[in-house]
Amino acid sequence: MTKMNIIAISLLAVASMQGETGYKVTGRYPLPGTGGWDYVSIDSSARRIYVSHVTQVEVVDADSGKLVGTIPDTPGVHGAAVATGMDRGFTSNGGEDKVTIFDTKTLKVIEKISVGKGPDGIYYEPTSKRIFTNNHGSHDITAIDAKTGKVVGTVAVAGDGEQAIFGTDGMVYVNLEDKAEVAVFDPKTLEVKKRFKIGVAETPTGLAYDAKTNRLFIGLRKEPMMVVMDAANGKVVGHFPIGAGVDFAAFDVKNQLVLFSCGAAGSISAFRVKSADEYEDAGAIPTQVTAKTMAFDTKTGKIFLPAATVETVPPAVAGGRPTRKNSDFVVLVVSR
Repeated sequence: MTKMNIIAISLLAVASMQGETGYKVTGRYPLPGTGGWDYVSIDSSARRIYVSHVTQVEVVDADSGKLVGTIPDTPGVHGAAVATGMDRGFTSNGGEDKVTIFDTKTLKVIEKISVGKGPDGIYYEPTSKRIFTNNHGSHDITAIDAKTGKVVGTVAVAGDGEQAIFGTDGMVYVNLEDKAEVAVFDPKTLEVKKRFKIGVAETPTGLAYDAKTNRLFIGLRKEPMMVVMDAANGKVVGHFPIGAGVDFAAFDVKNQLVLFSCGAAGSISAFRVKSADEYEDAGAIPTQVTAKTMAFDTKTGKIFLPAATVETVPPAVAGGRPTRKNSDFVVLVVSR
């Protein structure tokens, strides 16, 4: 057991006495329709939430919950990203190996472009002014010039990227779900610079970052845990149990909290950062089963999580496969 783990365990009782994080469900934004969903993202300055929903993206006012509009015809959409200052947004359409480019003011579609196979996670890197898609079918990452909408190259990560963060060194760090690695690449040259083996667990999904301590916080699904990694050298400096079904992570700088949305557990696992090598379990924040992914609003400190009531329908014939029926689709609002 590492020194940090011993410190964290000793602090656990203190955390319990001090109470919870103060976060709780404070609102619910109902949305129409059924079917599956994946990433949710927020444009904090424009106060808009982008919710991927089967074949379209629903755009919601972050403060009122009002449905502003939809971006249609995005088959198998996984996520949306906004290019800051360009009035352009991008969706990863996993069902057609394309990205939809849309006007963020009008939500009208500008064009569609082809990318790698099975685009999943999507994000905008501001220094290179590029959009990146993590392609699970071709096991690479497509780079798009956000201004021109043209594909400018491919990052050969040889794995299925999940959440990504941007380090203070100018590099992009991305979890490779199928490799149990963190890949580090240059967003300008598209060269993979480093690969960090996680080692202690598999299926990394959520990834958050503390620039002050240069620590990565990795949420792993197969053996539910948070791994703390030194971003400089890939050294694992500690690991802690979290809720089941983790999908996304965030770092609340103001309150020094690492947050993991855990859909199977119906909660957000939270850890308080004491120093680069000291952490305490801040307790679970109850949400809702199926609330697997989230968006953290840096402006208000609110957390937004899509969720639904899921019913498993038995097969119509013997030996058939059961199906899932979703209803009561909402975006949960969690705040202090």
